[in-house]
Amino acid sequence: MDSFLNDGPGLVLDAYASAVNGKNLTAFTGLYAQDVHVYDAWGKFEYVGAEAWQTMAVDWFGSLGNETVRVDFGDVRVRAGESVAMLSAAASFSAFSADGRKLRSLTNRMTMGLALRDSKWLIVHEHSSLPIDMETGQGIFGS
Repeated sequence: MDSFLNDGPGLVLDAYASAVNGKNLTAFTGLYAQDVHVYDAWGKFEYVGAEAWQTMAVDWFGSLGNETVRVDFGDVRVRAGESVAMLSAAASFSAFSADGRKLRSLTNRMTMGLALRDSKWLIVHEHSSLPIDMETGQGIFGS
């Protein structure tokens, strides 16, 4: 299992973090299959297809202005076969100002389903979630 963190589907997490940090729309959307299905924890419940997910990314990266976001993955678990894989992790997103000052941070749970297509691992399903406080109905983001 650990070998997949250094090659194969595990590389998708490094590529994801790099694309987000660089606000690189092409690199970010290139991680996803055209028929991707995403359940998101932000704003919109569901995105179907690469075009819908790209629209989300354009809005997200555009909303950051001169801020950058560092993504760190913890408690990573990879289960992979020859052509399909599942990744799960705690994904921590930290925003930084242009001068490097940490502005905010949150952690949510993320699961990705990947498929090997034309010798490249692509995300075909993504689900981000967080526990809900039953008294307030609000999401509980880790820090």
